Amino acid sequence: MLRIRLAALATASVLILGPLTACSSGPSPEAGTAVTSGALDAASEGAGLLEAQGLAGKTGREIVEALDQLDAPRPLPVAASVRYDEVVVTDGVTEEVLPIEDQFYLSLAPYETSTHECYFHNLGTCRGELADTDVHVTITTDDGEVLVDEDATTYANGFVGFWVPRDVTGTIQVTKDGKTAESAFSSDPEGATCVTTLQLV
Repeated sequence: MLRIRLAALATASVLILGPLTACSSGPSPEAGTAVTSGALDAASEGAGLLEAQGLAGKTGREIVEALDQLDAPRPLPVAASVRYDEVVVTDGVTEEVLPIEDQFYLSLAPYETSTHECYFHNLGTCRGELADTDVHVTITTDDGEVLVDEDATTYANGFVGFWVPRDVTGTIQVTKDGKTAESAFSSDPEGATCVTTLQLV
Protein backbone atom coordinates (compact mmCIF):
# COMPACT_ATOMS: atom_id res chain seq x y z
CA MET A 1 0.00 0.00 0.00
CA LEU A 2 2.85 2.40 0.86
CA ARG A 3 4.59 1.68 -2.44
CA ILE A 4 1.44 2.27 -4.48
CA ARG A 5 0.57 5.51 -2.72
CA LEU A 6 4.04 6.98 -3.02
CA ALA A 7 4.56 5.94 -6.62
CA ALA A 8 1.21 7.37 -7.70
CA LEU A 9 2.03 10.77 -6.26
CA ALA A 10 5.65 10.96 -7.37
CA THR A 11 5.06 13.16 -10.43
CA ALA A 12 3.10 15.78 -8.50
CA SER A 13 5.85 16.03 -5.91
CA VAL A 14 8.14 17.90 -8.31
CA LEU A 15 5.84 20.92 -8.09
CA ILE A 16 5.02 21.01 -4.39
CA LEU A 17 8.15 20.13 -2.46
CA GLY A 18 10.00 22.83 -0.59
CA PRO A 19 13.65 23.51 0.32
CA LEU A 20 14.45 19.96 1.43
CA THR A 21 13.94 18.49 -2.05
CA ALA A 22 17.55 18.52 -3.21
CA CYS A 23 20.33 16.53 -1.61
CA SER A 24 21.55 18.91 1.09
CA SER A 25 25.02 20.40 0.74
CA GLY A 26 25.52 21.13 4.42
CA PRO A 27 24.02 21.85 7.83
CA SER A 28 21.10 24.30 7.97
CA PRO A 29 19.91 25.60 11.35
CA GLU A 30 16.33 26.08 10.18
CA ALA A 31 15.77 22.59 8.80
CA GLY A 32 15.19 20.83 12.10
CA THR A 33 12.29 22.99 13.26
CA ALA A 34 8.96 21.19 13.56
CA VAL A 35 5.63 22.76 12.69
CA THR A 36 2.88 22.95 15.27
CA SER A 37 0.44 20.12 15.79
CA GLY A 38 -2.31 22.43 14.54
CA ALA A 39 -0.60 22.81 11.19
CA LEU A 40 -0.25 19.06 10.86
CA ASP A 41 -3.91 18.54 11.74
CA ALA A 42 -4.86 20.85 8.88
CA ALA A 43 -2.72 19.03 6.32
CA SER A 44 -4.29 16.76 3.72
CA GLU A 45 -7.86 17.71 4.70
CA GLY A 46 -7.32 16.93 8.34
CA ALA A 47 -5.09 13.90 7.97
CA GLY A 48 -1.57 14.38 9.34
CA LEU A 49 1.39 14.60 7.02
CA LEU A 50 2.64 11.14 7.95
CA GLU A 51 -0.80 9.55 7.75
CA ALA A 52 -1.31 11.02 4.29
CA GLN A 53 1.84 9.24 3.11
CA GLY A 54 1.14 5.93 4.85
CA LEU A 55 3.83 6.60 7.47
CA ALA A 56 1.69 7.18 10.57
CA GLY A 57 2.81 5.24 13.62
CA LYS A 58 6.30 4.56 12.31
CA THR A 59 9.40 5.57 14.25
CA GLY A 60 12.02 7.84 12.75
CA ARG A 61 14.21 4.82 12.03
CA GLU A 62 11.35 2.95 10.37
CA ILE A 63 10.55 5.93 8.16
CA VAL A 64 14.19 6.23 7.09
CA GLU A 65 14.33 2.56 6.14
CA ALA A 66 10.93 2.52 4.43
CA LEU A 67 11.60 5.56 2.25
CA ASP A 68 15.23 4.80 1.38
CA GLN A 69 14.39 1.23 0.34
CA LEU A 70 11.19 2.15 -1.50
CA ASP A 71 11.12 0.71 -5.02
CA ALA A 72 9.72 3.83 -6.69
CA PRO A 73 11.06 6.57 -8.99
CA ARG A 74 12.45 9.73 -7.41
CA PRO A 75 11.30 12.30 -6.48
CA LEU A 76 8.79 10.91 -3.99
CA PRO A 77 5.78 12.94 -2.80
CA VAL A 78 7.67 13.82 0.38
CA ALA A 79 11.20 14.99 1.05
CA ALA A 80 12.87 13.50 4.12
CA SER A 81 16.24 14.80 5.27
CA VAL A 82 18.26 12.46 7.52
CA ARG A 83 20.23 14.22 10.27
CA TYR A 84 22.36 13.15 13.24
CA ASP A 85 19.43 12.32 15.53
CA GLU A 86 16.28 13.09 13.53
CA VAL A 87 14.57 12.84 10.17
CA VAL A 88 12.78 15.92 8.82
CA VAL A 89 9.79 15.04 6.62
CA THR A 90 7.97 17.62 4.49
CA ASP A 91 5.52 17.73 1.60
CA GLY A 92 6.38 21.37 0.87
CA VAL A 93 3.45 22.63 2.95
CA THR A 94 3.85 21.03 6.36
CA GLU A 95 6.82 19.54 8.17
CA GLU A 96 7.29 16.87 10.81
CA VAL A 97 10.47 16.08 12.75
CA LEU A 98 10.90 12.59 14.18
CA PRO A 99 13.74 11.54 16.47
CA ILE A 100 16.17 8.80 15.51
CA GLU A 101 17.24 6.88 18.59
CA ASP A 102 20.76 5.69 19.41
CA GLN A 103 22.38 5.19 16.00
CA PHE A 104 23.54 7.18 12.96
CA TYR A 105 22.41 6.50 9.40
CA LEU A 106 24.99 6.34 6.63
CA SER A 107 23.55 6.14 3.12
CA LEU A 108 26.11 5.30 0.45
CA ALA A 109 25.93 5.88 -3.31
CA PRO A 110 28.86 4.14 -4.99
CA TYR A 111 29.40 5.21 -8.59
CA GLU A 112 31.60 4.69 -11.62
CA THR A 113 31.14 7.79 -13.79
CA SER A 114 28.53 10.14 -12.34
CA THR A 115 27.75 11.47 -8.86
CA HIS A 116 26.41 14.57 -7.09
CA GLU A 117 27.26 16.65 -4.03
CA CYS A 118 25.35 15.64 -0.93
CA TYR A 119 25.57 16.11 2.82
CA PHE A 120 22.28 15.20 4.51
CA HIS A 121 20.68 12.32 2.65
CA ASN A 122 17.26 13.16 1.25
CA LEU A 123 15.18 10.00 1.10
CA GLY A 124 12.70 11.50 -1.35
CA THR A 125 14.99 13.03 -3.96
CA CYS A 126 18.57 11.74 -3.84
CA ARG A 127 19.51 9.45 -6.72
CA GLY A 128 22.75 7.57 -7.23
CA GLU A 129 24.14 6.14 -10.45
CA LEU A 130 24.07 2.44 -9.59
CA ALA A 131 20.56 1.25 -8.74
CA ASP A 132 19.90 -2.42 -7.92
CA THR A 133 23.62 -3.22 -7.98
CA ASP A 134 25.40 -5.89 -5.93
CA VAL A 135 28.31 -4.58 -3.86
CA HIS A 136 30.33 -5.54 -0.81
CA VAL A 137 30.54 -2.95 1.97
CA THR A 138 33.02 -2.73 4.81
CA ILE A 139 32.78 0.03 7.42
CA THR A 140 35.63 0.21 9.93
CA THR A 141 36.29 2.69 12.73
CA ASP A 142 39.64 4.43 13.11
CA ASP A 143 40.43 2.18 16.08
CA GLY A 144 39.96 -0.94 13.96
CA GLU A 145 36.44 -2.06 14.92
CA VAL A 146 34.59 -3.56 11.96
CA LEU A 147 31.03 -2.24 12.02
CA VAL A 148 29.85 -3.65 8.67
CA ASP A 149 31.30 -6.40 6.48
CA GLU A 150 28.60 -7.72 4.17
CA ASP A 151 27.25 -8.12 0.68
CA ALA A 152 24.48 -5.67 -0.17
CA THR A 153 22.36 -4.51 -3.09
CA THR A 154 21.79 -0.83 -3.74
CA TYR A 155 18.17 0.32 -3.63
CA ALA A 156 16.13 1.72 -6.52
CA ASN A 157 17.53 5.17 -5.69
CA GLY A 158 21.13 4.00 -6.11
CA PHE A 159 21.91 4.15 -2.38
CA VAL A 160 22.39 1.53 0.31
CA GLY A 161 22.10 2.43 3.99
CA PHE A 162 23.65 1.22 7.23
CA TRP A 163 23.13 2.07 10.91
CA VAL A 164 26.38 2.73 12.78
CA PRO A 165 27.20 3.97 16.29
CA ARG A 166 27.14 7.71 16.83
CA ASP A 167 30.25 9.78 17.41
CA VAL A 168 32.82 7.59 15.68
CA THR A 169 35.09 8.16 12.69
CA GLY A 170 36.39 5.65 10.22
CA THR A 171 36.54 4.41 6.64
CA ILE A 172 33.96 3.06 4.22
CA GLN A 173 35.09 0.62 1.54
CA VAL A 174 32.85 -0.58 -1.30
CA THR A 175 33.86 -3.22 -3.84
CA LYS A 176 32.15 -4.29 -7.08
CA ASP A 177 33.46 -6.53 -9.85
CA GLY A 178 37.08 -6.03 -8.81
CA LYS A 179 36.72 -2.26 -8.43
CA THR A 180 37.11 -0.53 -5.07
CA ALA A 181 36.05 2.79 -3.56
CA GLU A 182 36.97 4.28 -0.19
CA SER A 183 35.82 7.30 1.77
CA ALA A 184 36.20 8.58 5.31
CA PHE A 185 33.11 9.09 7.47
CA SER A 186 32.15 10.72 10.75
CA SER A 187 28.99 10.00 12.74
CA ASP A 188 29.22 13.02 15.02
CA PRO A 189 26.56 15.80 15.06
CA GLU A 190 28.16 17.49 12.03
CA GLY A 191 28.71 14.24 10.13
CA ALA A 192 27.31 13.67 6.64
CA THR A 193 24.55 11.08 6.33
CA CYS A 194 24.93 11.03 2.53
CA VAL A 195 28.16 9.65 1.06
CA THR A 196 28.48 10.20 -2.69
CA THR A 197 32.29 10.24 -2.99
CA LEU A 198 32.70 6.47 -3.45
CA GLN A 199 34.04 6.18 -7.01
CA LEU A 200 34.71 2.59 -8.02
CA VAL A 201 38.04 2.27 -9.83
